[in-house]
Amino acid sequence: LEELIFWTERLAQDVQLAEREVETLCPWANMLETPPPLLSSEDQPEIAAHWRRLKAQPELDISLAGNLLWCASRISEIRRLQGRIREAALGDDEAATAIRWLERLRQAVSASWSASESLLGTLRGLAVKSGGMVRDMSFGFLYDEVQKLFTIGYNVTDLRRDNSYYDLLASEARLASYVAIARGEVPQEHWFRLARPLTGQGDGLTLLSWTGTMFEYLMPNLVMELYEGSLLDQTNKGAVRHQEGYGSRRDVPWGISECAFNALDVAQNYQYRAFGVPGLGLKRGLSEDLVVAPYATLLALPVDPGSALQNMRRLASLGMEGRYGFYDAIDFTPSRVPPGDKGVVVATYMVHHIGMGLLAINNYLNANPMVRRFTSEPEMRAIELLLQERIPLQAPRTQPHPMEIERQRVPAAETPFLSRHYDTPNTDVPRAHLLSNGRYSVMVTNSGSGYSRWGADPRSALAVTRWRDDLVRDVWGTFVYLRDVRTGATWSATAAPYGRVPTGYDVYFTLDKAEFRRRDGDLETLVEIVVSPEDDTEVRRITLTNRGARRDIELTSYAEIALATQAADADHPAFSKLFVETEYMPEHGALLARRRPRSPDEVTPWTVHVMSIEREPGPTTGLLGSPVPEEYETNRAAFLGRGGTVASPAALRGNRLGGNTGAVLDPVFSLRQLVRVGRDAKVRVSVITAVTESKADALSLAAKYRDPTWAERVVTLAHTHAHLELRQLGLSAEEVMQYQRLFSRMIYPSRGTRPSPETLARNVKGQPGLWAYGITGDLPILLVRIADPREARIVRQALRAHEYWQSKGFVADLVVLNEYPGGYIQPVQEELENMVTSSHARDMLNKPGGVYIKRADIMPEADRILLNSVARTVLVGSRGSLHTQLDREVPSPPLPPTQTSRQPSPTDHRLPTTD
Repeated sequence: LEELIFWTERLAQDVQLAEREVETLCPWANMLETPPPLLSSEDQPEIAAHWRRLKAQPELDISLAGNLLWCASRISEIRRLQGRIREAALGDDEAATAIRWLERLRQAVSASWSASESLLGTLRGLAVKSGGMVRDMSFGFLYDEVQKLFTIGYNVTDLRRDNSYYDLLASEARLASYVAIARGEVPQEHWFRLARPLTGQGDGLTLLSWTGTMFEYLMPNLVMELYEGSLLDQTNKGAVRHQEGYGSRRDVPWGISECAFNALDVAQNYQYRAFGVPGLGLKRGLSEDLVVAPYATLLALPVDPGSALQNMRRLASLGMEGRYGFYDAIDFTPSRVPPGDKGVVVATYMVHHIGMGLLAINNYLNANPMVRRFTSEPEMRAIELLLQERIPLQAPRTQPHPMEIERQRVPAAETPFLSRHYDTPNTDVPRAHLLSNGRYSVMVTNSGSGYSRWGADPRSALAVTRWRDDLVRDVWGTFVYLRDVRTGATWSATAAPYGRVPTGYDVYFTLDKAEFRRRDGDLETLVEIVVSPEDDTEVRRITLTNRGARRDIELTSYAEIALATQAADADHPAFSKLFVETEYMPEHGALLARRRPRSPDEVTPWTVHVMSIEREPGPTTGLLGSPVPEEYETNRAAFLGRGGTVASPAALRGNRLGGNTGAVLDPVFSLRQLVRVGRDAKVRVSVITAVTESKADALSLAAKYRDPTWAERVVTLAHTHAHLELRQLGLSAEEVMQYQRLFSRMIYPSRGTRPSPETLARNVKGQPGLWAYGITGDLPILLVRIADPREARIVRQALRAHEYWQSKGFVADLVVLNEYPGGYIQPVQEELENMVTSSHARDMLNKPGGVYIKRADIMPEADRILLNSVARTVLVGSRGSLHTQLDREVPSPPLPPTQTSRQPSPTDHRLPTTD
């Protein structure tokens, strides 16, 4: 209905504009249909004949000039007809009415003449102005007299031309070359200096371009004449055939050109560059991308209209049609496509691409009006022989990058986003995964527990939910409970906090989200956890799929609210809880909480908790009761009940939520909704938690995310943001997954990357022993031990992991222990310091949350043992790559004995040239 209303309004606007134009330029048109009776009376044959001659209308395709001529002739005719009526001396009211009506007609015709003259004068003025702009345009400063070619551009600051040239005939720049030659600014010799490399066999020869885009081959034909059988005509046909064949081989629509693609910058704008076809373009790497643009197909209308129309229908079937026409592109590049999808629609519009498409359609339907206008200029017509060049009979053939073309015949399968998969929540230690937009961070484990934190600076970030690094009690985080209203059976959407093993359980950690799939009898539960790149918001989207009889399911959310730094909440939890106030906003169905300010100047953030339901049509599926949750609770004691635990709360025993708010002693967030899931039906429920700096912003987010379509948008944006993040940090998906695994070991230390029991037993010092080295010990420590210059690569990996963690809101100390033998020359130490100064940590050397480089040869053995003992994870350079060490379940080896100082040999300082 919304689309129908939109297009009806647009149609009404167009009709009104057309009506206004007719009323302005031809106000006489409607009057001619309703003349007074006297003008067509058979009793006055001379008057009637005169009227018939006067009202003879111009052709339907009348021009402004034609309308001026018609109006000028009719003004005098109207006056003569008025005079004839007076001469007839009829003297009755009918004659007077006719004379007055003819006067109004004369005024309308006069107004039409004036309006047409004014508009025609304006258009002529624009034509003169445009012609002046063309005459004032100079191409000469871009022309290189030595190379006889145009440069790519001109550096205005340095007042010099670029060193690159447009040197191919198969290029969009040939239009500028043609115009410059026609105007006499450059000699015709320039046209023949444009290279003409050919590819293909027999009569299927085609000129090569730089990138093999439709834009390079076909854009100039929007205005330039194309002669049958000429070199350019054969090239265009060959280019279209090649594009059609390439699309067929890759099993995608054809039409590849420069366009937007599925990558966003920090402002969430689509990126743009040229894409081409291997075998047509001289540029390397064209096979690495696969992006199809609809305007490229429209440009090919004059060459192969049947195939072009069929291709446009195929693009439409892929969802390429938008409100303003076809979207700019569809990206089939595997590395930019989500798992399970073949392509991603680049939902943006490029006005110059839409304009080229409309010009191509106009040319095809109306016998090339733009070409006729361009070639009607005498200057352009004078050199049209340049466009009639034939294919040379003995021209050499070129095959650009044959290996790349051959490789694309069977495209290799790619894995755009790696994932970590677990089929049980009961691993030896929890496996953690980190999600963040740089301000709001969520850590989640394979059981479903974790934390949420907010703050741009990880060292002072607020703990939104309470968390402890407790390997025994896995009860921290945001949870969703489910209860079958009929049977009373209860369980949780993830394994935590119930811990009950379901029929089936799978966890997938990808770069953009954490996904939990579980099956409890006939009910399948999918939980997707993402962090919004736009707002400081986390979305937990729960999809219930019922394979059995209809069920009524009660969903209850639960999260303990901290709103304090992790250290403050851990040191004084009872005191910290006293200052948190909660309230419920029934119009939004939202719970709000904030920490009471301790002074009038203190600004405290607000956190908001809402639940949205995606209601599906049908009597057996969807929301039961009010669309706004009517049950809520913010008092932990009331939710758990006497003797209750998070794994067995009183609120899940058929009791209603108490609705307590205000200055509760132990604040939590809990909302409840009841949904009905029919047989073979799905229901989606999203639980959203967000943090803002004001109550107004919190309510705005509550209203926004009450709409379930926003949850879908967050999931899509998170995937796109993960792509962007990889490019910004210069990391691969494989590297990021390794750093996530390493992060898991930093949160929950594992035996494979911890010191050996012998080392731990030898430790006799505590945290204060680190202070002499500038290390506070308050932050998790990643220790990297190297004893050889060739082991420096593990330090590079640790530095990149440290940078990635910071971008995700996790801060740790990276300590590099240089165990290379000491001496006067310290090549390894210098190399390590150089590595740090050239990395993200150049301003964080020997600072908390930064990087420390320590020499083992000047460190007492007791301090070395202490450092190894307190480190959450120890990486040893001699053990090879990060991947190898994370897969080990053998503790780090004992410390080597302290080396005595010696003078190294001349070869000791040689460092490897590569990793």
